[in-house]
Amino acid sequence: MIKRYNLNADAIHNALPLIDTQRTVIDGFCPAYLKRPKCTIKRYREYNGMCNNLDHPHWGATLSSYRRLLPADYADGISEPRISATGKELPTARYVSALNHRDYGFHDHAVTVYLPAWGQLMDHDMTLGAESKEPETDAEPKCCDKAPGQRHPACWPIEIPNDDPFYSNFGRRCMEFVRSATGLSENCKLGPRNTMNIITSTLDANFIYGSSKETADKLRRFQGGLLKSNSANHHLGLKDLLPPKLESPDAGCVRPNRDSYCFLAGDSRANQQVMLIALHTIMMREHNRIAVELGYINPHWNDERIYQETRHIMAAIVQHITYNEFLPMVLGKDIMNRYGLLLSKQGMGSFYDPAVDPTIPVSFFAAAYRFGHSLIPSTIERWSVTHQYVGARRLSEMLLNPFDMYGPGTCDQYLAGFMNQVSQAVDDSVTEELTNHLFQEGQNRWGADLASLNMQRGRDHGVPSYNAYRRYCGLSPARHWHDLADVFTNDTLRRYITTYDTPDDIDLWTAGISERPSPGSMVGPVFGCIIGESFRNLRYGDRFWYENGGWPSSFKQAQLQEIRKVKLSRIVCDNSDNIESAQVYVMVLPDPKVNPRVPCRSSVLPRINLEHWRDAGEQSPTYNHNVRPSG
Repeated sequence: MIKRYNLNADAIHNALPLIDTQRTVIDGFCPAYLKRPKCTIKRYREYNGMCNNLDHPHWGATLSSYRRLLPADYADGISEPRISATGKELPTARYVSALNHRDYGFHDHAVTVYLPAWGQLMDHDMTLGAESKEPETDAEPKCCDKAPGQRHPACWPIEIPNDDPFYSNFGRRCMEFVRSATGLSENCKLGPRNTMNIITSTLDANFIYGSSKETADKLRRFQGGLLKSNSANHHLGLKDLLPPKLESPDAGCVRPNRDSYCFLAGDSRANQQVMLIALHTIMMREHNRIAVELGYINPHWNDERIYQETRHIMAAIVQHITYNEFLPMVLGKDIMNRYGLLLSKQGMGSFYDPAVDPTIPVSFFAAAYRFGHSLIPSTIERWSVTHQYVGARRLSEMLLNPFDMYGPGTCDQYLAGFMNQVSQAVDDSVTEELTNHLFQEGQNRWGADLASLNMQRGRDHGVPSYNAYRRYCGLSPARHWHDLADVFTNDTLRRYITTYDTPDDIDLWTAGISERPSPGSMVGPVFGCIIGESFRNLRYGDRFWYENGGWPSSFKQAQLQEIRKVKLSRIVCDNSDNIESAQVYVMVLPDPKVNPRVPCRSSVLPRINLEHWRDAGEQSPTYNHNVRPSG
């Protein structure tokens, strides 16, 4: 159509989607899940996020296309990756990475490893891109070892320059990259290439439960509202681990032998690295801890009621920790205020606005929320439960290798390590563990480069340049290089001038992590704008948002006050084996005055009092909520 009618980019983006495809032959091929379902108002969320918005049932649901803040920037207006404003090819992503994202190892002055760890867990609650697969093997295609004419059509490998400072030592000229699978819009509307989110956009703790009933059921015991777990270390008096992943055991981790299994969780990426698996473990334990207590308080509740109510509480806890502990450190008070992200201390709210779409924007998924890759240190430390340094391992040795979590006491050492190890700063420096050794295989001394993959992914998804988002965020776009003198350091700007032909070419991700941070923030103004707006929509566009009153899903006033008490430190205290003290806010380094380390039994770290969930008029034993259920 575009060729026949010679449509320009504006017509492709704005006019084509207006065509009512339901009146065309397309309607006969459009999958049923994209048709409008019949929605009813219930207390608990649908696993797939459908019907959160009653007027737009697909908003934020699984298999929805990512939203666009700006029209897609494709070379042909439809799907070919972005090119330079001069009409030439953009510099290869690896060239940009090698020149601009070296490993300088600058540390943040306040933030612990819990911050990037929680950030990645929340990423896995909000986004999962659809992969292109080989039809025969259902695996991602390999591209580099095939001649261009024989490659899978989604292959778009990253060219490595001849004189690359690292890969040239190994004769590598090609890095694997496969374009994301193409998504469909509601009712299969026409327009430029879209990509879809496999999971729900909203913060709903789906990393614990999955984004489908089928996944959720595989994780349940169907007894007492509990999730499956592994009691292998019970004889040592230690708490349960995540259950072993027995189905497709080789997917998602690299097993050392047939008797070793990775862990099963609500998200398929749980085994990527130890920060994730440790947090998955304590969140599973917290679900089971709450379920046991709710079952004791309400013995007449059946398995389904306990499970769903616990799931409901866990989603609220995830939302509260994210907005109360994580976002204030990342964005700072000014940006939090600007986007309406500061939480209420009292009372119920009517935050929900049915005109707000919580669907994650592609610029957030493919660029802005990847700011955390700059924070990750090159080694992950283990500390004793009494806060003494024990040891460290290189990050590249731990990727897809979660097996030391089976070791008694190891989970505690990591949980204690995350609260004592300082994170890196958000800047253009990225550890070589990620830029040269990502997912290193076997005896190889090289892996992939996450910085290159981030930029290639942005181009794959049609994400416009950094300059376009400056305009979107109300900043003046750079006409000349010297317009960016206050935005980047002199060194960074000098490198960009040698990398890109024009300021209009700079990839969003590389510029976003390289911006000078806004006052009181870890990120600069453009990433602050995209992240702030996205989290605003997740708060105001989610009918099940935990502070909302007036819906069947709403908590009672007293229950909401209990959820407001929860801190990540409390969850670590309750669900570790032997950690007995933690700083009040574990995402921030301990400080005797502003963030003191306190005993876990301290009243400064109150536990959620589930007595407020007792069914009125039902008689059951009184329950001391300060007693910790064993196991």
